[in-house]
Amino acid sequence: GVILLALGYAYSSGAMLFDRTIPIENVSASIHSFNAAYSRSTALFGMASRFDAAVPLVTGNWEGEVLGGMESTIRTGIGDPVLRYSLFIAGAPALSKQEFTGFQPKTIVGITMRVTVPLGQYDANKLINLGSNRWVFSPQVGVWHVVGNFTFEVYAGVWFFTDNKAFLGTQVRSQELLTSFQLHVSYSFPSGVWIAASSRQSLGGVVTVDDGDRLDPESNNRGGLTLGIPLGPRYSLKVFATTGLTTTVGNDYNTLGLVWQMVF
Repeated sequence: GVILLALGYAYSSGAMLFDRTIPIENVSASIHSFNAAYSRSTALFGMASRFDAAVPLVTGNWEGEVLGGMESTIRTGIGDPVLRYSLFIAGAPALSKQEFTGFQPKTIVGITMRVTVPLGQYDANKLINLGSNRWVFSPQVGVWHVVGNFTFEVYAGVWFFTDNKAFLGTQVRSQELLTSFQLHVSYSFPSGVWIAASSRQSLGGVVTVDDGDRLDPESNNRGGLTLGIPLGPRYSLKVFATTGLTTTVGNDYNTLGLVWQMVF
């Protein structure tokens, strides 16, 4: 029954590396994104669980070479909303608020299902869009383990994509399964402040258009740091920074952002 509301802002700048289906090269971008998220803790079969929903508002400027000439474009609008349900299958029983106060977790195993809903701004005649015009389903499994003041988290997930049937007109853009792996290590201070280092690797996701040639798969890795600061019993602030370590296809951004959270 605990509700968490979050308001976030992030600024990203850097390069975008498109696959060969999109005739644009040497792309740089400057993007402001605002996110509103709602979370609610629930219980299922005596185990703790959580439902999340998030909606992004994005405005940005993209510049790149289109057919040999430089062009720029500005986009402002809603991105694709994301829904997620998480269930902790071991190590985290559903507890009352009073029970949770004295709970000392050791190892927790959880599973999630994340769904990206194609409601974001999309125009089949545009090279750059804020929405993807396709559903995305991502099941994931994770393990969370505490050793003293350190917490270790490992996640593995797969991403399934439906077809975008309005790609650059009426073409059908298909993408194969993408796998992702995440590692997070955090340290908690007695004051409640915590800091975490993270890494995310994605592999696969080969793209085809109208059943044509299979294009190069992704092999991307990002790293990041997060600082969590409690602001009283109901509020907290997170500051984060991420960067692309290796990128073959996708966003090679540097991102800096913050998230304000409220618990009810």
